[in-house]
Amino acid sequence: MKKTGADIFVESLRHEGVKTVFGLPGGVVLKIFDVLCQQKDIELVLTRHEQGAAHMAEGYAKATGKPGVVLVTSGPGMTNIVTGLADAYMDSVPLVAFTGQVSTNLIGNDAFQEADNVGISRPCTKHNVLVKDVNELAQTIKEAFYIAMSGRPGPVLVDIPKDVSTEKAEFKYPDKVNLRGYNPTISGNKHQIKQAAEEIMKAKKPMIYVGGGAVFSDAADEIRELAEMTQIPVTMTLMGLGSFPGTHPLALGMLGMHGGYWTNMAMHYSDLLIAVGARFDDRVTGKLSEFCPEAQVIHIDIDPTSIKKTFHAHIPIVGDVKAVLRQMNVMLRARDGNVSEVKALRAPWLKQIDEWKKAHPLTYKQDSKITKPQFVIERLFELTKHNAIVATDVGQHQMFAAQYFKGTKPRTWLTSGGLGTMGFGFPAALGAQKAFPEKLVLCITSEGSFQMNLQEMATAVEHKLPVKIVLLNNGFHGMVRQWQDLFYEGRYSASYLGKLPDFVKLAEAYNILGLRAEKPGEVESVLREGLKHKGPVLMDIYTDPYENCYPMIPAGGAHHEMMLEDPPELTQAKKGGSHKRKVDEGEGVLPA
Repeated sequence: MKKTGADIFVESLRHEGVKTVFGLPGGVVLKIFDVLCQQKDIELVLTRHEQGAAHMAEGYAKATGKPGVVLVTSGPGMTNIVTGLADAYMDSVPLVAFTGQVSTNLIGNDAFQEADNVGISRPCTKHNVLVKDVNELAQTIKEAFYIAMSGRPGPVLVDIPKDVSTEKAEFKYPDKVNLRGYNPTISGNKHQIKQAAEEIMKAKKPMIYVGGGAVFSDAADEIRELAEMTQIPVTMTLMGLGSFPGTHPLALGMLGMHGGYWTNMAMHYSDLLIAVGARFDDRVTGKLSEFCPEAQVIHIDIDPTSIKKTFHAHIPIVGDVKAVLRQMNVMLRARDGNVSEVKALRAPWLKQIDEWKKAHPLTYKQDSKITKPQFVIERLFELTKHNAIVATDVGQHQMFAAQYFKGTKPRTWLTSGGLGTMGFGFPAALGAQKAFPEKLVLCITSEGSFQMNLQEMATAVEHKLPVKIVLLNNGFHGMVRQWQDLFYEGRYSASYLGKLPDFVKLAEAYNILGLRAEKPGEVESVLREGLKHKGPVLMDIYTDPYENCYPMIPAGGAHHEMMLEDPPELTQAKKGGSHKRKVDEGEGVLPA
């Protein structure tokens, strides 16, 4: 029996095991929404903005490892998810976005709510396609899920014209996909892996540098085995956090612009770098000509275009990082007689790193007057017993969370790394909460980022998603303000946020519990009350407007050229109060 394109769409999602779709309806996709409402296998989460839908799908994908699914209408429906597509593309998140399109006979005629969805999304998707024939819909959907999940994951867009959703065709879902020219390499080259193993056994000052690719490959166990077997310390990118337990003795935390002093020094003076599913981002490398100047580089990545794109790899290994590390660990285990010697060889290196850490640990000074953001993150980490999924927005609070919330498990750290999208955190947390309704999900955000998608509080309430929002409120776009203080003589051009809404009243307007901590002594009780509440909560915590995030490598600096504290002139200005400088073109009243 023939089925409509809308029926084929829903049946195809069933075959892919899809349980949740995030989206918002419109004219050209009403037939699909009509079919969705008549079945019970797939739940539609109605969001309040299409960007929120895209970020929810990202959060769902990052937390589960399964593709997130978005369904929106044509024109503005599609253009509103572009930020989410670009974010997913930069961070290699498997996303399948279905967009409505005007009927095929109207394409190109500037019809109502028409947009060139394929053209617009081409730069920010792994693959996209306009379906012109209902007979091709099932095959296209099968290929979309396969491309999104295989090789280096990424977003795929399928554009469905209105008439394709209403026309009929025989339904047969394909068993497999065979795409000419698209065959990702899984197993690594044995010769190169053997060569890498030999270098690992010889190195005196090696480092394992882990990126987001290790998380999506589920390679946490293999990384831990490699590190423990060879006594090599592990550092993680912002996207790689959680791939190795942050509390492990060999864990050095995050590296790069706001990485630890000891971590960046270890990178600079290492003699062997094992890069696992990482892309040598500029926020990681700093000054490229001085990045790891003494190190041989082993680079493992499933995407061959990522290897040597930014930094030279002496031993390139193309393949799935989990599969490659398994092969490598087998070779290293075969050298059992030498492992004890290797550990002795590395003892001075680990001692040196420990000395760097003792000399310049992460630090801050908390008094009784004003709350430091680091204090909030540390208490949150302790109160949640290291057992939470954490989504962040972008800015200072993101860096403080990366430094002080030491994730112990993969897929529990959800953040926007490549694109740096403010407004990502809250909807991403909702997507993760939808995937894991019984788990504790936190959104660590700021007043600047939160206002970008705060309308999704309605989605949280409607779908009973008990996300705990921890809002570090300092009255500024904090990272922008920090750069203005350090490099622009304290001119706060468009970084001071002025009169902010009462976030507690705003939460209550959405039927969400709102709590506030204005002083350091109130933080503990607010966090405890918020965490034990069964529904969604917004905790508005006033923090120091002028606290800066250190260490910091200035733009263009090398790893060993870190700023560890405010420069003397800024310290003096803070003591005298003269750091509260110009807001835009005139003097403004800044937070105390």
